[in-house]
Amino acid sequence: MRPMKRWMLLLASTCLLAGQAQAGDLYAKPINEAPATRNPTGYTEALVCLAQARPHTPLPRIAVGRIADYTGKVEFETGARISQGASLFAITALGKAGFPVVERLDNTVAEIELNYARQHLLSDSPERAGRDANNFRRIYAGQIAGSSYYIVGGITELNTNIASSGVNATGGSKDTDGVRGGLNAQQFVMNVAMDLRLVNSRTQEVVDMVSYQKQVRGASFDLGLTAGGDKNAAVLSGGRGAMEPLQAAVRTLVERGVYELTANFYGQGLKQNCLPPEAEPQGPPPPRYASARALAQNGVSRGGVQ
Repeated sequence: MRPMKRWMLLLASTCLLAGQAQAGDLYAKPINEAPATRNPTGYTEALVCLAQARPHTPLPRIAVGRIADYTGKVEFETGARISQGASLFAITALGKAGFPVVERLDNTVAEIELNYARQHLLSDSPERAGRDANNFRRIYAGQIAGSSYYIVGGITELNTNIASSGVNATGGSKDTDGVRGGLNAQQFVMNVAMDLRLVNSRTQEVVDMVSYQKQVRGASFDLGLTAGGDKNAAVLSGGRGAMEPLQAAVRTLVERGVYELTANFYGQGLKQNCLPPEAEPQGPPPPRYASARALAQNGVSRGGVQ
C-alpha cells in the first residue's frame, strides 16, 4: 500500500472515531467562556468622579429618549453596522454620573401593570387573593415621577475610509525551486459621529447640544513564504490584524456627550476637575460654542428647572 493511501485511511479512521465519540454524548461540551468584565470607556472615570461629589442642590431627574442610528449603513449579511442600543448606553452613563433616571424608553411593563391596577386585578400581596376584598393596588394622582430634562439625538456619521496606508513587497530566489517571500501591511482609519441634545421636559426648549466624532483605527500584517519546485513544494503564511470595536466607539461617544450635557449641574469647577480641558485632544471649546453652557458657568440653571 502506498504511503499516501495509508495516510488517507488513518485520517478517515480518526474522523470516524471522533464522530462516534461525539454521537455517544448527549450534549457537546462547550468551550470555556471568557469571564464577564466591566465595560468602561475613556470617560467612565470622569462620570464616576461626578457621582462621588455632593452637589449643592438636588440633581434633576433625567430621562432618555430615542438615540437612533441615522447613518443608514446596513450590510446584507450582518445587518446594521452601528449599534442600535445607544439609548441604553446613555441610561447607563447617567447612572454612572449619579443622576436620578426615570424610565421612558420602554414602558410596556408599566402600562400592563397600570391596566391591571385599573381593573383591580393587581395586588402586592397575591397570597391574600380571594380573602380580602380590598387586596388590590391603588392608583394615586401624581405617583409617577416626572423628568426635568431628557436626552435625545442620533448617530449621524459613519465614514468608512477617511485615511489608509500600506505596503506590499515580494522577493526571493529566481530559481524555480528557490525560496520566495511576500509582505503585506495595511493601516486604515474610519470615524463615527454623534449629535445629542438636552431638552427641558416642561418647556420643550433645547437648552444644550453637543456633537462629537471618534476615529476608529485598524491594522493588518501578513507574511508568506513559498519554496519548492515541480515535485516538492511548501507554503507558509501567517499574520495578524486588529481593529478597534466600532460599537465600543459609539459607547465612548455617548459617555462623552452625556458628560458634557450634565456636568454643569454639578458646577463648573467640578466639571473641570473631573475632566480637565487639557486632557481633551481638541482642547477647550471656543467661546461661540458655549451658548447654553455659559449660563451654567455664570450660576444660572438650565431652563430654570431643578
